Amino acid sequence: MRTHLPSRKVIAVLTAALLATGMAACGNSDTGDNGGKGDDGKITLGFSQVGAESAWRTANTTSVKESATAAGIELKFDDAQQKQENQIKAIRNFIQQKVDVIAFSPVVESGWDTVLKEAKDAKIPVILTDRAVDSADKSLYKTFLGSDFVKEGRSAGEWLVEQKKAATGPVNIVELQGTTGSAPANDRKKGFAEAIAANPNLKIIASQSGDFTRAGGKQVMEQFLKANPKIDVLFAHNDDMGLGALEAITAAGKVPGKDITIITVDAVKDGMQALADGKFNFIAECSPLLGPQLMDLVKKVHNGEEVPARIETQETTFTQEQAKEALPNRKY
Repeated sequence: MRTHLPSRKVIAVLTAALLATGMAACGNSDTGDNGGKGDDGKITLGFSQVGAESAWRTANTTSVKESATAAGIELKFDDAQQKQENQIKAIRNFIQQKVDVIAFSPVVESGWDTVLKEAKDAKIPVILTDRAVDSADKSLYKTFLGSDFVKEGRSAGEWLVEQKKAATGPVNIVELQGTTGSAPANDRKKGFAEAIAANPNLKIIASQSGDFTRAGGKQVMEQFLKANPKIDVLFAHNDDMGLGALEAITAAGKVPGKDITIITVDAVKDGMQALADGKFNFIAECSPLLGPQLMDLVKKVHNGEEVPARIETQETTFTQEQAKEALPNRKY
């Protein structure tokens, strides 16, 4: 014959068990008092990526995904395919899903205030990665993690000024810009122009967007070569466009790195190999490995901690000899 505990004892036992469980969960939580949105207590991060337009972007995506897994953060990932409307839609989806934190690399700088205000009203903190926005209201996002694109452009220009300091006549430069309206395109152009102003012989004779793609770089460089019989220097806003331009330069019967000095930004493996081989002449680094820093920031803003308004990644520059030394240990 079964015996039954009196109902009051059952209630008391269950209450004690629930209290113990709750206390244990609080003691082990690293997500703050409110915990994560998921049943497993994980922080949920909604991340909208620009796209997969270059080797740099692919390495950046890999870094974000691997770092989220390592940090125990649940990642909801979206590829915007280089379209702002896709990114805005993704951010709204993240808001509807009630993620804990939103991070994204903006396709362009302008046009974000409305959707960022929606995230703020939903009390979901936003982190900008790699690219900034031009919103006047800085309270719409918690922090920006990324490179100093103006500095990258300036480094490229300063190297060129030093290399061409003995020039007595015009040095004709063509420029392959990144995606029109994007922060890296705007800022690298600005930094480069500021630096080369130190030498009036250095002239940009043509400047056009190659959209950060290898195919775009090849196509625009072909146009540059047809329209301008004398090109001395190419400044490409990323390695991929520079690599595409190599094909056009070679097809035109010119020797890249000798007939035309080539300067790029990024320092991905293919670009570094071209530099080591003497086809490129100089690269200003822009590291895509932002994942670990991003996950650290996600945890901090979720916990309500104060973070700097801007966090800069550590980067350098490479000559041909430096590229040869760095290549064997290059991670991207």
